[in-house]
Amino acid sequence: MPITRQRTAAGPTGGPLAAGITGVAPRRARRPMVVALGTILAAVGGLGAYTLVNQAGDRVAVLAVAQNVPRGQAITSADLVVAEVAPDPALAPVPAIDASQVLGRSAAADLPRGALLTAGSVQTGTSLTAGKAVVGVLAKPGMIPAGQLLPGDAVTVVSTPGQGGTKTTAAPQTIQATVVSIGQPDANEDSVVDVAADPADGPALASWASTGQVAIITGGNG
Repeated sequence: MPITRQRTAAGPTGGPLAAGITGVAPRRARRPMVVALGTILAAVGGLGAYTLVNQAGDRVAVLAVAQNVPRGQAITSADLVVAEVAPDPALAPVPAIDASQVLGRSAAADLPRGALLTAGSVQTGTSLTAGKAVVGVLAKPGMIPAGQLLPGDAVTVVSTPGQGGTKTTAAPQTIQATVVSIGQPDANEDSVVDVAADPADGPALASWASTGQVAIITGGNG
């Protein structure tokens, strides 16, 4: 009677594989700690995204600087813009609804465009223009001090009707004023200087300014 031989799969070394063992390595099961860590990271990421979205929708309207404002210059509505920011305990911007408390007050320091306006950005004293008449004076080269005028400086505005060649022996008329702002020189090096004076002096000052026959000297009573 012929003998039937059963063929056995060879092992790595040429010998037979142990019973119940196949040639395919089993897949490792994921470690519980790795799975748990992945779940936690996913939860934290989702919470962070929710927080950002929630803060983005919980913004407050505050005041920001629309254009550069030099120190001492009175703040006008053109100098301000409304910005929306997320609440932050480290910041103390002026709420947009309090704009009326800022307008007319002078800048406590140079305020760059885009900066948030805070309580410390403006001087708490009386505005330079409060109760005053503001007149723009076109100052030609040589009609203002060579040194840089600054908002808040006390000056004396002098009528100079004789500068066109007409001589006069009368004492020049003067008006005490305070510098509010200084414009950039134009192509002719002329600068517009806004000054605040007593309301009673406003018409005369405006008349002088309209002729261009005016000079500004420092050292006024303000």
